[in-house]
Amino acid sequence: MSAPIDLELKKAFSELQVKMIDTQQKAKLADLQIDQLTRVQKLAKLTNAEISTLSDNTRLYEGVGRMFILQSKEDINNQLMDKQKTAEEKIKELEVQIHNKYTLRYTISTQ
Repeated sequence: MSAPIDLELKKAFSELQVKMIDTQQKAKLADLQIDQLTRVQKLAKLTNAEISTLSDNTRLYEGVGRMFILQSKEDINNQLMDKQKTAEEKIKELEVQIHNKYTLRYTISTQ
């Protein structure tokens, strides 16, 4: 009778291992996305800081594909602020996802 129990335990253990590996991969992917979003956020902050030092009559252009479009300083400033806010929101979402996945992994491994 101990053989069927051992097979069930092996099956359950292998399923848990697969879930754990999947969770680890998703957590690593989320960490990479957070790093990338942090770089986008820093770039937007630095660009915004540089633009704020320019005079209001300075001509500013936004790169769009292979073109450059004349934009007002205010429009570019708003776009950069939106990029920062969007990146910050996505970072928070990813951090919550990572926390939930690690919590799930921890609860699975302690049961």
